Formats: sequence, C-alpha cells, structure tokens
Amino acid sequence: MPTQPTDDELELIRQSGVALRVGRLSLSAGTGSYRVKSSMARIARALGIDRHQAHVTLTEITTTSYRGNSFRTEVTEVRSVGINADRLAELERLAGSLAHSGRRATVEEVSADLDRIESKPLLYRPAVNALWAAIACAAFAFLNNGGPVEMGAVFVGAWLGQLVRRELVHRGLNQFGITMVAAAVACLAYLGVVTLVHQLGATETRHAAGYISAVLFLIPGFPMVTGGLDLAKLDFSAGVARLSYALVVLTSAALAVWGVSMIAGLSPDPTGPPGFGPVVLMVLRLVASFVGVLGFALMFNSPGRMALAAAVVGMIANTARLILVDINVPAQAAAAGAALLVGVLAAVIAPRMGIPRITVSVPAVVIMVPGAAAYRAIFFLSNGDTTEALAYGVQAGLVVIALCIGLAVARMVSDREWAFER
Repeated sequence: MPTQPTDDELELIRQSGVALRVGRLSLSAGTGSYRVKSSMARIARALGIDRHQAHVTLTEITTTSYRGNSFRTEVTEVRSVGINADRLAELERLAGSLAHSGRRATVEEVSADLDRIESKPLLYRPAVNALWAAIACAAFAFLNNGGPVEMGAVFVGAWLGQLVRRELVHRGLNQFGITMVAAAVACLAYLGVVTLVHQLGATETRHAAGYISAVLFLIPGFPMVTGGLDLAKLDFSAGVARLSYALVVLTSAALAVWGVSMIAGLSPDPTGPPGFGPVVLMVLRLVASFVGVLGFALMFNSPGRMALAAAVVGMIANTARLILVDINVPAQAAAAGAALLVGVLAAVIAPRMGIPRITVSVPAVVIMVPGAAAYRAIFFLSNGDTTEALAYGVQAGLVVIALCIGLAVARMVSDREWAFER
C-alpha cells in the first residue's frame, strides 16, 4: 500500500512549488534561462531546500528540489512569451534580499511577495505603451537615414501597430499571427500618411524606403540577446529555442511587410545619409539613440529610472558604433565593440541602482539589431532575388552574432560565475 507523505515531505512539496512559481514568473517576464535558474536557486536556498536543479527552455521549466533523502520533481509550461522589465526587477530584488539576509524564509512570506508581484498591473496603459514604441521607431527612422516625413509617418504607423498588437495579445491570439497583423497595420498606416503628404503636394516623393522603420517595434530583441547569452553559458536547449522563436517572429513580420510591399509596388531600398555636418550629425545621433533606447525600454514596461539608465548607456554605445562604421570599421566589429561597452557600463550602473543588468543592457542593444537588413533579406528572398537576400541575411546574422559575443564577453570579464564553470 502507498505510504502517506510525512510532514517534512509535505513541506518540501510546498517549498518546491514556490520556487517553481518564481521560475514561471521570471520566464514569462522574458529573462534568460541563466537568470531563471539563478532566481529559483536563491529562493530555494532561502526556503531551506538543500539543492535545487532546473532545466529551462523558452516555454517550459522542469525542476527537482532535494532535502535529505527526499526529492520533488515538477514541470510547468509558460505559453505567454513577453517582456516585463518591472517584474524582472521585482523578482530580482526579492531573490537578492532573501539571499543576503541569510535567514530562513517561510512559504507564506515568499508566496505573499509573489502574489504582490504577480498582481501588480503594467506601468503603462496600452495607448501609452504604443506611444513609447512610436517614439522609438521614429528615432530608428532617423538613424536609418529618414527625414521628417518618414519619422512622422513611422510614428503613426508604429503607434497603431503596437496598439493593435497589445489588444490582440490580451485576447490570447497566436503570437505569430499577431505579429503579421501588427506589421501589416503599421506598414499600411505608414503608407497612408506618406501618400496623404504626397497628395497634398508637400513632397515630390513617396518615401517608400522608410516604411521598414515602422515595424521595428516587432524586433524580438530580448529573445535574440538572451538566446545568445544562453548559448554562451552552454545552455543549448534554451538558447536554440529562443533564437528559433526570434527567427520565426522576424519572419512573420517580414512576410507581412513583403505582402504590403508587393501590393503597393514598393521596394525597401536603403536611403543615403542625411546632408548634415559631422558635429551636427553626431549630436542628432546622440539624441536619436537616447530617445530610441528610452522608447524601447519603456515599451518593455521599465520604470522611469531604469529606462533612463538604459537610454544613457545606449546613447553612448550606439553613437560610438555609428562613428566606427563611418570610418569603415566592419559593421560586425563595430557592433561587438558597442555591445561590449554596453555590457561593461551595465555591470557598473545596474548594481548601484539595484536593478537587473539585463534590463539595462538589452534595450541598449536592441537599437543596434539590424532589423532593416533582416527585413530586406526576407523581402528579396520572397521575390526570388537570392543574391540580395543572401547579402542582407549574412550582414544581419553577423551583426546579431557580434552583439551577443560583445555582451557575453562583458559578462565574462565582470562576473566570476560567467568566467568560470563550476
């Protein structure tokens, strides 16, 4: 006959469930596998669990908790993949405070804190969240050599696209379908604005190339970067899953852009640089980089001070990257150097502000992700122009790899747990 669990085993079941809940909340907030495991392990130790092991992928967590001769294995699944920087910071503070206090925490105490964190509403309403995306994409349009007309049209398109995206996400629709719909809405809104400007006679051109910037809010920057960092930690199951997810999201958006392009007869050809002097151009790039990173950070539900820290770091690093590209440094080398700078600055700033490093480094790096090149690669591939598609695809891939390498090296030189395998 089966034996009844002892009181100690029942307590281990409760403690294991709380640790798993921490992992589920962390994973649903968008952090990498390494951080999910670290948060669960610290909470488990504070609860009195002797040893805690976990296997984490993009949507699943398998954990085993040990105490004495007893162990408990549990599995959970997270279907909603999103970004919530404020929740990441709250969970990091909870795990850090329990680890540093050295005292034994109870299941009731930790559960109450998790209830508070999970029930905390988003910092920004959908219309305001869409505003941050619009601001970021408008700044992106300038960095992609767009002018005032492109920036204004991108602002409108990105605002509507992100608003539709948020509404459909809350209704529980398939994420890849949502991405395609949001991309189509953003592109059509952009084209509507520039066509109206053209009809009013305010410009002689249709500004066709700028519409790619209107969908750059769909760049899966968090899974791209965290996937690369997971690979650097030899966590291939999580890293490959995250990069595969990012690739499918990017492809979904690009196919929608391609469809609108074919209907409207447009081609996403790159535009020439603006005719500013070097000093003016550098100042404008500093401003655009600051505003762009700030917009992306706020779109990720970052509190104001966290977003400002990311914006300052991104402003410095991205402007330095653009200067290196201007003096003919290879794009991937410039990206690696800029990402390394982001990682080092985040390692200095984030601990002093009491926030997770990833909430500073990822928004600062997202603005460097070559979204325009990736979209062009899929556009030309869909049109059967494999030569152009291969050129843009390799360019985008090398830059993304370089960004991940730069961040990984920065972690290795600033964090012993990354520099040494134990």
